[in-house]
Amino acid sequence: MELFSAINPSPDLHFLSLRSLTDCHNLAPPNLLLRHCPRPLKPLARYRLLYLRASSTSGVPDLPATVPEHAGGKLVVELIGAFNELTDRMNLNSTSSSVILFVTLKLSIPILQSFPLLPDGRSPLSKALSVALILADLQMDAEVISAGILREVMEAGGISIQEVKNQIGISTAHLLHELLRVKQIPSRVDIFDDDSSAALRRFCLTYYDIRALILELALKLDSMRHLQFLPRYQQQMLSLEVLKIHAPLAFAVGANFLSLQLEDLSFRYLFPCSYFYVDSWLRSHESGSKSLIETYKDKLEQSLKNDPILTEMVEDISVKGRYKSRSSTMKKLLKDGRKLEEVNDILGLRVILKPRSGMDSSEMGERACYQAGEIIKSQWKEIPHRTKDYIARPKPNGYKSLHMAVDVSEESKTKPLMEIQIRTTEMDKLAAGGTASHSLYKGGLTDPEEAKRLKAKMLAAAELAALRLKDFPSSNYKGIHTDQRGRVFGLLDKNGDGRISIEELVDVMEDLGVDAAGEDAREMMQLLDSNSDGSLSSDEFDFFQKQVEFIRSLENRDDQYKAILNDKLQNDDDSGLIQVYSEELGNRLAT
Repeated sequence: MELFSAINPSPDLHFLSLRSLTDCHNLAPPNLLLRHCPRPLKPLARYRLLYLRASSTSGVPDLPATVPEHAGGKLVVELIGAFNELTDRMNLNSTSSSVILFVTLKLSIPILQSFPLLPDGRSPLSKALSVALILADLQMDAEVISAGILREVMEAGGISIQEVKNQIGISTAHLLHELLRVKQIPSRVDIFDDDSSAALRRFCLTYYDIRALILELALKLDSMRHLQFLPRYQQQMLSLEVLKIHAPLAFAVGANFLSLQLEDLSFRYLFPCSYFYVDSWLRSHESGSKSLIETYKDKLEQSLKNDPILTEMVEDISVKGRYKSRSSTMKKLLKDGRKLEEVNDILGLRVILKPRSGMDSSEMGERACYQAGEIIKSQWKEIPHRTKDYIARPKPNGYKSLHMAVDVSEESKTKPLMEIQIRTTEMDKLAAGGTASHSLYKGGLTDPEEAKRLKAKMLAAAELAALRLKDFPSSNYKGIHTDQRGRVFGLLDKNGDGRISIEELVDVMEDLGVDAAGEDAREMMQLLDSNSDGSLSSDEFDFFQKQVEFIRSLENRDDQYKAILNDKLQNDDDSGLIQVYSEELGNRLAT
């Protein structure tokens, strides 16, 4: 008890800081902290201690006895942590991409940290990195991600487009300029009816840089995830704009991940009762911490890989799963007048088979699809009238796939029907091409020739970006490693001698705008230089990166638990209203 009082003056452990917990961990093992801490322990603090306990037995490196206290060391920690978190999710295959991202972070982090909190309670740096992570998950290139970070700096007046052009590059500056134009899109119409919205989307797809559109959509998604601070009427105004313009636009450019999330979040704010009616029904089928779709995905993948006949035919088996979105489910209920139990594709799996190479690989692939279908029939009950064989009878556009619906209910509990699509890798490529054309049509381009021209422009833009970001000789960054952790080491080791010197640490801190760079660099070197030779080897720096990663993982878990608690509080606030109206809605749908 005295230990907690010493490191945490506040009696409420909900406010126990990460730094205080680090001190706790250095003074006593997590099990002891959990056993002797005051009760009741607030959720966030308990989760932190539980994670420390788990990590102490799972091979995660111990937290350092001391962490950099001076501004320079803290900024370097933030720089390395942010760079690694982004590049972990990206497919970085060129030195130039690494350099663009690294220079952008060096420029942005100190500026963003100096700004006050945003109205939604986040720091500008947190928002910029959140947008960057969305773009990284979409596998956007380094220029788009850099523009996503710098947009927040520019929004706060910390940099101009001209300065971005001089310090980062003309392409990133161009994206920011395009983003300013895209931002004005909604102001072009007064009413978001179907005709106006479709015309606006068609205009965007024709006259704007596709990458700037995706950047704006990522910004919209981040904003929609943090609308809690706004009054209800503003939440609904923004949601209507997103539902009519941005969600279909995301679908049109092939960013289905963005489209589904934007649509669901808009649905949640515009029709909260309907949203929670569908959401609570879907959640009622979950069991434990693992989602229903993940359970079935793993089960099917294991069965397919264990079948000796199928494994003789194919060299790779992939199973992907998805939930039908809340908004799409509600649309189907209203359109067809069905009950929730009668919607067939709430759960969906897609099996993709890569046949073994040979003269008859096409025929072998088709046989493999039918074999996979037999395995599925042996595992779950097939709904025969829902089976559609587009392999034997392809669609007019050439689409091939085997579609099945199965009943996954158990004796004790009824579950929604699950749709399964089975296809080869070649069939999947053909389907993706058809989906692209369908997406453009849904986005507002009804003229096939116009859609074809736009698709060609999108492909050309992607090829140009790839060519521009191709590796180039650089005298500033020699010998950059291609592995993940070695990449940062190579960026800091400018002379390529395999060690980071005190001068190189001073350089990066000066780039981060640190006044006392020399003093802070010496403090950091003293902490990390385990053999006291005056420089950092790749092993010493790798150990430091693992510590940074561990600290960030704690902070990320804090954010996750806060989001869960906020969601729970919002659900509880709405529960009275939802309880009344969900029953009424259920009765209406039943009739």
